[in-house]
Amino acid sequence: MMTVHEVSRLTGVSIRTLQYYDRIGLLHPAEYTGAGYRLYDDAALETLQQILLFRELEFPLKDIQGIIRSGSFDRQKALDQQIALLELKKERLDSLISLAREIKAAGVKTKVDFSAFDTKKIDEYAAKAKEAWGNTPAYREYERKAGGRSKAETMAISGQLMEIFAEFGAIRNGDPASAESQALVRKLRDFISAHYYTCTDQILAGLGQMYAAGGEMTGNIDSCGGEGTAVFAAQAIKVFCGCNASTAEGRV
Repeated sequence: MMTVHEVSRLTGVSIRTLQYYDRIGLLHPAEYTGAGYRLYDDAALETLQQILLFRELEFPLKDIQGIIRSGSFDRQKALDQQIALLELKKERLDSLISLAREIKAAGVKTKVDFSAFDTKKIDEYAAKAKEAWGNTPAYREYERKAGGRSKAETMAISGQLMEIFAEFGAIRNGDPASAESQALVRKLRDFISAHYYTCTDQILAGLGQMYAAGGEMTGNIDSCGGEGTAVFAAQAIKVFCGCNASTAEGRV
């Protein structure tokens, strides 16, 4: 675990910025000490790396939050896109450096070349990369619902979501297929639909897999309901989605 001061020194991100990321729900610490100090684990640092890469590519914080919290977020795909964009930026910087050296050596060239300043390729690729994450009904719905919220409202909704996971934690030693467990899954699905985006069974199943996959999301859920809460919730979601699929097949 690393303190907020240690993370700030390691990454160059100011303490105030890390605190702000926590407040808006972009990057939560793994846990808080009894005195209220933030502590970050490896999973939180991996998420911070993703955030900083997107920021380096000039993605707005709201878009970054929507991307990394999306049920369809694929870290490897994101890294591939980030690498491609950074390589385009590197090519542009190399061209600018070459142009600056030519000007220094010979003065302004007779035929003035402004091609090194062109960002069209970068802008086009960035737009395509963003479209890959943002051009889904769920993401657009999330943007509409989250767009008009204040920070206080966003924090309150996040807190209510964590309360649902605390309820999962209270029954995590029971049967994920029980009526109580399935009622909680339905409550979670309805809450996500009301405050984030329409939570279809497909999206819910994907979220369940993310909950139990380890990393920051698993840690945050377990911090609310106790160790094993995320895995239990994922198991209950799997049962719920499987039952719904069977019911749908029975109607055909």
